[in-house]
Amino acid sequence: MSEALQAVGRTRGMGELIDVEGKVTEIAPFGRTLAELAHERPEIVGLTADMGRYSDILPFRDAHPNRFFNVGMAEQNLIMIAAGMSKAGKIAYCTTYSVFITRRAYDFVSIACAHSMANVKIFAGMPGLVNGYGATHQATEDINMMRGIADLTIIDPCDATELKQVVRAVADIPGTVYVRSLRGKVPVELGSDYQFEVGKAKVIREGRDVGVISTGYMSARARDAADAAAGQGVDAAVLHVSTIKPFDKETVLSFAQRFDRLIVAENHKTTGGLATLVVEALYEAGIMKPLIKIGLADSFFECGSQEYLEAKYQVDLPHFMRAIVEGR
Repeated sequence: MSEALQAVGRTRGMGELIDVEGKVTEIAPFGRTLAELAHERPEIVGLTADMGRYSDILPFRDAHPNRFFNVGMAEQNLIMIAAGMSKAGKIAYCTTYSVFITRRAYDFVSIACAHSMANVKIFAGMPGLVNGYGATHQATEDINMMRGIADLTIIDPCDATELKQVVRAVADIPGTVYVRSLRGKVPVELGSDYQFEVGKAKVIREGRDVGVISTGYMSARARDAADAAAGQGVDAAVLHVSTIKPFDKETVLSFAQRFDRLIVAENHKTTGGLATLVVEALYEAGIMKPLIKIGLADSFFECGSQEYLEAKYQVDLPHFMRAIVEGR
């Protein structure tokens, strides 16, 4: 079966994004790309904390069984084993839920990995409201937490195209990397000419009326909303900030200066994430403009489908449309 296929109405697996009719998707782009890369890079190993199926690392396991390690439901062990392997010359790709990495193994990521510049690449699955299992499983504050760790790179990919490029790129990024990973049937949103560069934000839609600054899969939603808003006479541009740390302040400020009003969108709380970074950058540069935040409130969130949760907490496409067209 082809990896690229049309998304249709169906029951989604845990942590898969909303199906959108007509969107092309790819199956498990993380695991498949990692398996390919490992054929080229014998120093790569893969680890999971009993979340192989729900992190999409199983294609790597099947291709390289002697280089795959399931440490069980023990996230602190996962990070410490990965850090130890890095000291032996390995590039350790770790996978589990983002909420478990950030809440349960924070100190281990900070000291065993980032502080030691360990060659550990953490692909943290199901961030934000992609996970419908409530506050125990929703990492809605992970960017805020991980930003506080020095010498840590943080990446929030938009789609399957970028995720595959990130899998390859992080192997050569010095030190520890935290990636908000996408799983299952991941949409293909960016063009074949798109090229991920660590620390570089990129315009993925030009426009003249409103500037949208976004990250993760919310960048694709921002572009969909901008396309729809064009039919109502409002032309919005979208800047995709794939790397949260290091933050591309120069490009963000240059983009923001082009517009009378701005929108910042993220699958994360509006405190401590992309919105905070943008507001800080604007303030420090003396730029004061109307700005709407599309993101999650500073609260815990209930269980439910992604569609239900996003509509309730106002990060869905209709809310995007109101923000672009009506400025509210």
